[in-house]
Amino acid sequence: MQNYLQELNEAQQEAVKFIDGPSLIIAGAGSGKTRVLTYKIVHLIQTGFNPNSILALTFTNKAAREMQERMKTLVDVDSVRKLWMGTFHSIFAKILRKESSVLGFPSTFSIYDADDSKKEINEIVKELKLDPAQYPANQVFGRISMAKNNLILPPSYETNIDIQKQDMVAKQPENAKIYKMYYQRCRRAGAMDFDDLLLNTNILFRDFPEIAEKYQKLFKFILVDEYQDTNYSQYLIIKKLSAFHRKICVVGDDSQSIYSFRGAKIENILNFKNDFSEYELFKLEQNYRSTQHIVNAANSLIEKNKNRIPKIVFTDNEAGSKIQIKELPSDRKESYFVAKNIVKTKRENEYSFFDFAILYRTNAQSRVFEDALRKSSIPYKIFGSISFYQRSEIKDIVAYLRLLINKRDDQAVKRIINYPRRGIGNTTIQKIVDVANSNNLNVWDVLIQIEKLNKLLNNRAITTVRSFVSLIELLTKEAQELDAIGLVNSVIEKTGIKKLMSEDRSPEGVGKFDNVQEFINAVQEFSEKDDENVTIENFLEEIALATDQDSDKENTDRVSLMTIHASKGLEYKNVYIVGVEEGLFPSFRSITSPKDIEEERRLFYVAITRSEKELYICHAKQRMKWGQYNTSSPSRFISEIDPKFVEFEIDEDYSEQMFDINQDYNKFALKNNSSSQLTPKIFVDKPKNLKSVDKHLKNGKKNLKDKDDNSGLAVGMKVNHAKFGDGEIIQIEGDDPNTKALVDFAGVGQKNLLLKFAKLTIIE
Repeated sequence: MQNYLQELNEAQQEAVKFIDGPSLIIAGAGSGKTRVLTYKIVHLIQTGFNPNSILALTFTNKAAREMQERMKTLVDVDSVRKLWMGTFHSIFAKILRKESSVLGFPSTFSIYDADDSKKEINEIVKELKLDPAQYPANQVFGRISMAKNNLILPPSYETNIDIQKQDMVAKQPENAKIYKMYYQRCRRAGAMDFDDLLLNTNILFRDFPEIAEKYQKLFKFILVDEYQDTNYSQYLIIKKLSAFHRKICVVGDDSQSIYSFRGAKIENILNFKNDFSEYELFKLEQNYRSTQHIVNAANSLIEKNKNRIPKIVFTDNEAGSKIQIKELPSDRKESYFVAKNIVKTKRENEYSFFDFAILYRTNAQSRVFEDALRKSSIPYKIFGSISFYQRSEIKDIVAYLRLLINKRDDQAVKRIINYPRRGIGNTTIQKIVDVANSNNLNVWDVLIQIEKLNKLLNNRAITTVRSFVSLIELLTKEAQELDAIGLVNSVIEKTGIKKLMSEDRSPEGVGKFDNVQEFINAVQEFSEKDDENVTIENFLEEIALATDQDSDKENTDRVSLMTIHASKGLEYKNVYIVGVEEGLFPSFRSITSPKDIEEERRLFYVAITRSEKELYICHAKQRMKWGQYNTSSPSRFISEIDPKFVEFEIDEDYSEQMFDINQDYNKFALKNNSSSQLTPKIFVDKPKNLKSVDKHLKNGKKNLKDKDDNSGLAVGMKVNHAKFGDGEIIQIEGDDPNTKALVDFAGVGQKNLLLKFAKLTIIE
């Protein structure tokens, strides 16, 4: 047996070695999915497959790079380089560039990011004299994206009765017209957005069967990562490409399907057996990431979903600490607790800040945590915030580069025609754009014959535009002569960007100048790659398809803040899941749909399984909404975790309002929800023999496991708590089962504990 197989467990080995037909690998969280996928590719090469005949599709460039680096230690570098390996969008962009002429696109077509698309939509809305408040670009773009991912072109969109009804309900009856114009403008500009890369690949394979057959025969083995996240468009491409050889391996976890809002269809993985009836099923159920308590808690939650492929994830790791459930009086107190706990845990365990992550359901929740972290001098990074390549000063340079290789790129022209300022005002630009639109021309087509607009523009404007055209033509010539780094330096110098940046000494200006220098560094690093594809076109494509995870610098010692959706694929030693409340998590939009609730539950499962060591689940009794505090109830998902894997901590924040977990907690939830379906019984399983008190002494300590009888405790006693250490009882109040004790712990301070859950031991 080859050495690389000996590094795998038995289940992983079986999944890797099967290469004779279609296979589905269900990989539980932390089960070594990436390793299996990587080693399967290595095994294919070792058993005689030509690397150029292997197609491996991932969802991030980062995942593809990690796999490639692992493979380089097992097979020769040349074999790795020949693989068709990358994200769906990067691989199909590569195919489209080779075949673009049959679709009427240039091989140098631009790739519009979301910002480019929304600008184009805003311009169309303005041109149609529609109310931008009624047709916000983000919503309209979402509708267009939905259509494209379901392979619905403008003519079909316009005649689809259900779609038209939806747009009428949304009070956006002109969406069909906007979609049609947007589609036409993109084609005219020689540009594709992200959805077009998939849509046009489907059109290519549908309308040109000889091209489809060429790639069907080329790809003798296809591997797909995160198959549960594929949408309808991706599914059809995969099905088409694998139809000839029928050697396909898809890897994923139906329990982590959380992207339906992006068009992902969990049915793709659940129904794999229908497309490939001869398939083999492999399950990777051993978790190498998390403690036993975390793994078991996650299992107890996700088993509540009915629509799933059964599996039992297990781990040989240590039992670890139980999951800590924290109720805080308010969302602000919640943020203070997290910040304080991070400092404490970091100090006690010698962790780094990058060992901590705060996960929330929506981006808006980050603000209070940012405030608390700043006040505690805790460095942090927000995932999903503006990425490096989305910063305005970087997009300006990129627009110049895009225009040099694709003169049809209208968004690029409009972005930089007056940057740096050269005296071409908005009125002049709008007149040029109007002429282009009315004559179905690209903006550049109008610019190169600007003299014909002498009746619309004055001589000064014409002269300035001609100067801009001359600059672009000069740089275009240099683009054919210089390498990537030389061209970028020339663009920054000749356009005046470097001069403009160096003269701005404001803090913001210095920051922008630093970003431009970092951009040059990025181009230099790209140019030094041991790869034939180091042209400026390849660089622009790489950054256009980059994701937040691709650009993350993992070695930065900062606490990570992100939505749970953004956390998928990541792991941290300590995780705080915050805002776990009804209406927030699960989202109020999902509570009437069993299918949506199952996806929200999968999202919570993903959050739990990001943690390696310590997991805190927090919820607030009151949350600020629209400037006022509103009462919140704990999420139903908390009750769905088996209570033997969790602990409920009470501290001084609860001194005024205590509750009984088994009784008041459920009443509290019921009071805030009219439907009993939304509030299942919480923690109904209580330990037996609650009336007995353990009188036996162990290691000089009296064990008080009884949660209802606290007769052995008294003020002044020295006690020990598993988490807070040794302390002295200062006060006892209340009757069983709600007796509380105020305990002064050395080095921690005073804690108000509900004794039925405190598990105190008396120090003799």
